[in-house]
Amino acid sequence: MLRHIILAAVAVSFAALPAPAEPMHGIAMHGEPALPPDYTHFPYANPDAPKDGSVTYGVVGTFDSLNPFVLKSMRTTARGVWDPEFGNMIYEPLLQRSRDEPFTMYGLLAESVETDDARTWVEFTLNEEARWSDGEPVTPEDVIFTYEIFAEKGRPPYSSRMDRIESIEKTGERKVRFNLNEQANREFPLIIGLTPVLPRHAIDVDTFEDSTLEPPVGSGPYLVESVEPGTRITYRRNPDYWGAEVPAMRGFANYETITIEYFRDATARFEAFKKGVFDIYPESDPVKWETAYDFPAVENGEVLKSTFVSDRPDRFFGFFFNTRRDVFADGRVREALSMLFDFEWINANLFSDRFSRTGSYWQNSDELSALGRPATERERALLAPFADAVSPDIMDGTYAPTVTDGSGRDRSVLREAVAKLAEAGYEIVDGRMMKDGEQLSFEILLGTVVGATTNEIERMALAYQRTAEAIGIAISLRGVDDAQFQKRRQTWDYDMVAGSLSASLSPGAEQIWRWGSQSVEPEGTFNFAGANDPAIDAMIEEMVNARDRDEFAAAVRALDRILISGHYAVPLYHLRESWVAHWNHIEYPDTDTPLYGYQLPVWWSTRSE
Repeated sequence: MLRHIILAAVAVSFAALPAPAEPMHGIAMHGEPALPPDYTHFPYANPDAPKDGSVTYGVVGTFDSLNPFVLKSMRTTARGVWDPEFGNMIYEPLLQRSRDEPFTMYGLLAESVETDDARTWVEFTLNEEARWSDGEPVTPEDVIFTYEIFAEKGRPPYSSRMDRIESIEKTGERKVRFNLNEQANREFPLIIGLTPVLPRHAIDVDTFEDSTLEPPVGSGPYLVESVEPGTRITYRRNPDYWGAEVPAMRGFANYETITIEYFRDATARFEAFKKGVFDIYPESDPVKWETAYDFPAVENGEVLKSTFVSDRPDRFFGFFFNTRRDVFADGRVREALSMLFDFEWINANLFSDRFSRTGSYWQNSDELSALGRPATERERALLAPFADAVSPDIMDGTYAPTVTDGSGRDRSVLREAVAKLAEAGYEIVDGRMMKDGEQLSFEILLGTVVGATTNEIERMALAYQRTAEAIGIAISLRGVDDAQFQKRRQTWDYDMVAGSLSASLSPGAEQIWRWGSQSVEPEGTFNFAGANDPAIDAMIEEMVNARDRDEFAAAVRALDRILISGHYAVPLYHLRESWVAHWNHIEYPDTDTPLYGYQLPVWWSTRSE
């Protein structure tokens, strides 16, 4: 057992504990939960949705494990076991996140949460009805065991969560308290609430790190019914699911069965959808949305096209420079290479002018994006110790991504890129961009990422390659299957890689694993760029410890300015709308789209099993 973990007796001495706080039905990052203690369901869920029928999802890729918590299988795990997009079907957290608030958690496995004003500790009281699928109760010992095994054998970010915990104590029959250390922050109690809980009695510690297809014991609303390795997994509703009437779950888990089909590529996936092999197809290609949905099922109303608009920042989608490689160590090189992406030509010729250029890591958030706005006094104070971290034009709000004439060969932009590369010691020799006798060359690793298909990425990469060749830069493209792509990406085996990062109205600790210095070397983090800058670390620290929303937003904008100035990626595009095609037996609540966009876990089927 880890030396940091304390499993106290039930008869613990309360005199040694911090002063008690009021039990709460939920906890918000800033302010108070929007829903009252007697709320009955989340506003975007339909508590009267039919509990019948089935849904089949289609995904590109494969899987060889039902354990999503270890490094060996983190990118080849069956979807749904622990998967907020489709719903956490097998494992559940202590608290459930509302997707209609920036960052607020409500009771799930835990019926209440308590913490002090400084958030130096947090205590959860488990729901007395909470049960594992084999009928055993969920206990404080399960919670403690979860942190023990994650610390010893889990993958990032779960493996590091004990670093911020002084001790964990069982403080009552259904109570568990986390005493936090100086490395913790104000967000961390919510992160604890988000962490999945595992059953101590049903897990073999010795084999936990191994890939497995053995159906797990969980507390969630579904059981694994059948597995066809790499091809298909089917979940069936647990008739004895304990949490059906918990307010945070009412209107969720509406299908009797959920099947996830795996496809080798996006083309095969779309053809399967047209034939009715699966039911829901999120679309990201505007040309396809306009031209490819003319098959009979759309024309006769069997397939519907739905459009959603939300208030969340747009997902960042780009080609990430791996700054762990010498070729991209100089920020001036990265800036010049970013200038060569001819968005205007690509948007007009490949995407019917439907996209907008991305320039911020919190694009389209008036509150969090630094793009087009001068730094406030608060931001300048935060950035003052890091004088060279932000470019002057990004600080004063005049910066914008390069705009070309749309010709595919804008000479003025090419000249600017050549001049920027000259600052870094490059020159054109015999038609090649050279430095120290070596041509500037690199490879782009291509694969399927969230928000774009491999075909879309490849078309953009080819256009980028053509523009770069005009000034003597050699770019090669390497397309690999999904398993290879994920393996190479998680081990930093690339020069440049296609990738995307979700955006939140309450960014926090996840930024450590995307940009923080401690995420540069460990495999399996999301620091695709290998960013390693004390200014970034400092802004993330300010974000997660901010006491009010204004302080928090200033820290996010300051981080945005540093990331934009660092030119860690070639930003690509975004689209304010979300498009979903679905067969007409699939329905969704007749409410305003939640803050974070449509939520598949609250949809249902009108077609009986």
